[in-house]
Amino acid sequence: MREGTCMNNFLNPVTTQTWANGRHAVRCVKAIQETWDVRTFCFMADVPLMYFFKPGQFVTLELEIDGQQVMRSYTISSSPSVPYSFSITVKRVPGGKVSNWLHDNLREGQELAVHGPVGLFNAIDYPSDKVLLLSGGVGITPVMSMARWFFDTNANVDMVFVHSARTPKDIIYHRELEHMASRVSNFSLHLVCERSDLGEAWAGYRGFFDRRMLELMAPDFREREVFCCGPTPYMNAVKIMLRELGYDMARYHEESFGATPADVKEEVLEQAGLAADTPPVPLADQCEVSFTGSGMSVRVGPGETVHGAAAKLGLHIPKACGMGICGTCKVFKTRGSVVMEHNGGITEDDEAEGYILSCCSVPQGDVEIDF
Repeated sequence: MREGTCMNNFLNPVTTQTWANGRHAVRCVKAIQETWDVRTFCFMADVPLMYFFKPGQFVTLELEIDGQQVMRSYTISSSPSVPYSFSITVKRVPGGKVSNWLHDNLREGQELAVHGPVGLFNAIDYPSDKVLLLSGGVGITPVMSMARWFFDTNANVDMVFVHSARTPKDIIYHRELEHMASRVSNFSLHLVCERSDLGEAWAGYRGFFDRRMLELMAPDFREREVFCCGPTPYMNAVKIMLRELGYDMARYHEESFGATPADVKEEVLEQAGLAADTPPVPLADQCEVSFTGSGMSVRVGPGETVHGAAAKLGLHIPKACGMGICGTCKVFKTRGSVVMEHNGGITEDDEAEGYILSCCSVPQGDVEIDF
């Protein structure tokens, strides 16, 4: 028997499936305490499934809390270079309904559903051989996914990783970051702590990330693609600083949920009693939205979304972010046209087939939805 034939007898074809944007059943296989108030949850499928995604993207968890369905989006913190599982990293927040429930209740072996992966904020769509990864607090998760991807795949990418935390004990992935920096020459790590508590030793940067630190850590920042995630005040401060320093903001990318959707604004106004005197919309300016699966229809005015139309009829289309980023509210449009201003929650292939995100799709005439 020839050697090649013998070797082929020991090679089995790969039949593992890969996921795509949609609803998936997963099982929690591991819970890791990252810091005193941050925990990472790892998920897998019962049948081997390869979780390919773009580093920086989201999934949306479908949970039942106190008898109610709750949807919440979290960035994938792991890397697609470890393809048979994926992880999210969650910070416990005072009064946080979902984050606290996950910390207190989600255990190994527990099953749930997730939707995704989706998101425009990722390192694949904006390739560069030099990147600056900026994060504050738990906003480290998407840029950590990017760094892990570059590290694991031995990518020829020069990385400067700058993370800001409240205190040394709040630095998420501290040991792993130091390990990565010690193993490769193209990973430059800089940690900034606002302060150190009594008894904590800290010899690194103190205070808030500023222009002086930026120029010390990445003097060539104008040559780098910037990926930024953190609390809104942090990201706003970074943007102002970069603009003042003449950085090309076309190369700046941040994790953002976009503007408040029209139907959410309308709901807030109604609750505040501010929409009662709104003049009626002329019939000629209205569109009819028909839900063929339910046999119901309703007329909506300019700017109203398909999701808002469903809500008027008492139809519940699941949604999480409400801003076209999580993909949870995807429905099939069988007729008509809409203007859909999404934030990466739907693929071009899905759009070509006729799917839309109901939360950010505004009818441009009569439309029919299979729901």
